[in-house]
Amino acid sequence: MSAQAPKVEIPPIDYAAIAPILILLGAACLAILVEAFLPRHQRWPVQVGLSLVSIVVAGVALAVYARSSGTGVTTLSDTLAIDPPTLFLWGTLLALGLAAILLIADRSVEPGGAFVAESRPAEGPGTMSRAAAAVSGMRTEVFPLALFSLSGMMVFTAANDLLTMFIALEVLSLPLYLMCGLAKRRRLLSQEAAVKYFLLGAFASAFFLYGLALLYGYAGSVKLQAIADATAGSDRSDTLLFAGLGLLLVGLLFKASVGPFHTWTPDVYQGAPTAVTGFMAACTKVAAFGGILRVLQVAFQASSWEWKGVLWAIAIASMVIGVVLGLTQRDIKRMIAYSSVAHAGFMLIGSVALTERGLSGTLFYLLAYGFTTIAVFGVISLVRRSDGEATHLSDWAGLAKRSPLVAGVFTFLLFALAGIPLTSGFVGKFVVFEAALADGMAPLVVVALVASAVAAFFYLRVIVLMYFSEPAADGPTVSVPGAFTTAAITLGVVVTLLLGVLPTLALDWANVGGFVS
Repeated sequence: MSAQAPKVEIPPIDYAAIAPILILLGAACLAILVEAFLPRHQRWPVQVGLSLVSIVVAGVALAVYARSSGTGVTTLSDTLAIDPPTLFLWGTLLALGLAAILLIADRSVEPGGAFVAESRPAEGPGTMSRAAAAVSGMRTEVFPLALFSLSGMMVFTAANDLLTMFIALEVLSLPLYLMCGLAKRRRLLSQEAAVKYFLLGAFASAFFLYGLALLYGYAGSVKLQAIADATAGSDRSDTLLFAGLGLLLVGLLFKASVGPFHTWTPDVYQGAPTAVTGFMAACTKVAAFGGILRVLQVAFQASSWEWKGVLWAIAIASMVIGVVLGLTQRDIKRMIAYSSVAHAGFMLIGSVALTERGLSGTLFYLLAYGFTTIAVFGVISLVRRSDGEATHLSDWAGLAKRSPLVAGVFTFLLFALAGIPLTSGFVGKFVVFEAALADGMAPLVVVALVASAVAAFFYLRVIVLMYFSEPAADGPTVSVPGAFTTAAITLGVVVTLLLGVLPTLALDWANVGGFVS
């Protein structure tokens, strides 16, 4: 008589809770089939429609679940935690992803799209003419890549153990490496950006994985709650704990563009297609800080006295690096890159607070910064020369005389990044700094206020250049945006204004309580 086979227990799955992720992953897989079987001339409308519809449907599923859910659940053998902060981050990612897809899909500003087109074998990189590129059409595989990356970001913010977080990190990162190298214009610069991002991202992933291994050796588990329990009541040596945490944070801070782990940021922001830069700058920041918030508050809150000082120093370094090097930039995309490094320092202040006010303030800041950034890169894509985008600051001289509307919109967005009142940037900084003051971090807030004041200079420098300089006779033109780019910029500007004037609804939504594990 043969031995009875062991019974396999299938873990319970809350399909309603993870429906937004499943919808995006399903759409991404379907988009790959579209690439494989549809003729090239039919792919663009199908891919655009599929991407936009899938994000909207995922948003509807998220809204339905959020209205019916309680304080939060864990599912898939406790690998994912679907709690109120996760729902806020998912909603933010879906909204920003929708705006980014609109920018990516636009084919009016750059005929044929901003992404490299299929060329004949005889043509080398960068040799395709403008007319030939417009006829052959854009590479539509950028749409499934964006959906896969967005899905990875959503899993990353909900991951309840470090192994799931690492897998999600790779799922969100690998498509971005490819997307950064697909620019139609300045091909070599774009490919160089992709290679730099890939190599430095691989190093950061190795740091994350090594830190994961050390923490497993310390706690005997990769689950965040198990690490927290071991931290609170373990007699093991703290060497593995803090070495593992340090390596883990290197990987997380790299992805969040926090200085001094920001070295990839200016080159990649400059070289990547501008629509991809907007997607990366907004959505990746949300995902990275979502992961940082969960790791610090769930797994390492009990040991905060040992590592808080280090993160204070990192936040100060990020703000100083972003502000000082931002002042020296002559390329507008690189300037916004260093601006993002400074903003990452501000966000890290809220993350270090480890209170509900710090959590809600950082969540609101991520929402506000994301929409402003999407709109900023949408406007940058409109100022063009015959060979592509005009990103040198001298090209923006006298822009208000060429296009008062574009200059006015860009001025408002720069005011938001500077934190001027009646914009979302002011409210975001206010709630983060207030949470830090309540947690006894007054010296850090003082440094942040000084950094904000200095950073305002390089935003105002661009405004002065646009309004008080004469445009060059052979200066760039301002393209008339198509419906997609117009919708993305309008969405970013409207949200930036509403969050600055009427922030209560978003603040109430962000003030949702803590993480579950």
